[in-house]
Amino acid sequence: MKNKINIYLIEYAINSILRQKFKNLFILFVFTFLTALLCSVFFISNSIKYELNTTLKSLPQITVQKVKAGRHYDINVDAIDEILNIAGVSDAVARVWGYYYFENAGVNFSVIGIDEFENQYKNSLNKLVKDVDFSELEENSSMIIGKGVEKILHENYYKEYFNFIKPDGKFKKVNIAGVFQDNLELESNDTIVLPKELALEIFGMDQNKATDIVVKVANPEEIFTIASKIKLLFPDTRVITNKELEISYQNIFDYKGGLFLALFIISIFTFFIIIYDKASGLTSEEKKEIGVLKAIGWKVEDVLKEKFYESFIISFMAYILGIFIAFGFVYILNAPLLKEIFTGYSQLKTSFELPFVLDFNTLFLVFFLSVPIYIAATIVPSWRSATIETDKVIR
Repeated sequence: MKNKINIYLIEYAINSILRQKFKNLFILFVFTFLTALLCSVFFISNSIKYELNTTLKSLPQITVQKVKAGRHYDINVDAIDEILNIAGVSDAVARVWGYYYFENAGVNFSVIGIDEFENQYKNSLNKLVKDVDFSELEENSSMIIGKGVEKILHENYYKEYFNFIKPDGKFKKVNIAGVFQDNLELESNDTIVLPKELALEIFGMDQNKATDIVVKVANPEEIFTIASKIKLLFPDTRVITNKELEISYQNIFDYKGGLFLALFIISIFTFFIIIYDKASGLTSEEKKEIGVLKAIGWKVEDVLKEKFYESFIISFMAYILGIFIAFGFVYILNAPLLKEIFTGYSQLKTSFELPFVLDFNTLFLVFFLSVPIYIAATIVPSWRSATIETDKVIR
């Protein structure tokens, strides 16, 4: 029965908090702000990492690019036949894709050309080919666009069609047939998908040319070996494996993550300044209060329990408020300013929504970095004062 929760002690703790409401409100505000900031940092990091990891799974195993004067150049599709003759290669697909700069909005659209009779290099494109009649798209000069592209075009009064400017300066009117539905906001948000013939015309490319060639390998263990063979066959190409792309993506993420780490350290440092101030000792009024409580019959354990309830109420309330504020800031407001640390401030991109990722490890980490430490910082000086003789404390 001794360990039973004492309702009267909780009531006294609440009244004690209210008696020093301005001081405790300030602590609650700072504590909530730091918790919300830390949680927001982790939520954004987790969401973007989820997007990147999911995107990496859809990357081609091997990408072959033509290089001319150190720059990416159109590759001849005849190279596919030679690549398919390499043992271990299961498929090779010529891709037609590129970036189209829409000057009015200051953004780049990712334009992808698809031939419905070819094998697609991504599952999302396979699904799109099944759902959409590309022969009808080609006949009507139409395209499927991402949600971000739709938003940008609507803002610039393009609701039914869009005029592409070809390399020769002429306009190509392309109708909007629908919106590309995909779970990967980071991958599909700025995407325009249209028939390959239409993409070739927009980019001013010859029929026997492609942007690059993606290669599928039957045994993933042989990717590096086959990439080396392709490089020997075509010395003027750049052969990129999915592992190299993964490392490149991870390096970018780690670099941006370093900025978040700096923000995290600043937040933790600020929090521990508050903890240090709290743990350095109680005010004379708080010491006197403990002395009076002991004088009227309170035991040391009663004082510590009351201080535990008091510190737990403040810290846990700040923790819960911080969590809810972070959820609203990241997943409802889409983390303005903070998200830009990872995605950058460039105008040459369309916005995307952060996917909801609930990571309980993050919640536990923030909890153990805040609530128990604040409780300990309150109880330790209280225990010191409670063990001193009552008359000395009151004096």
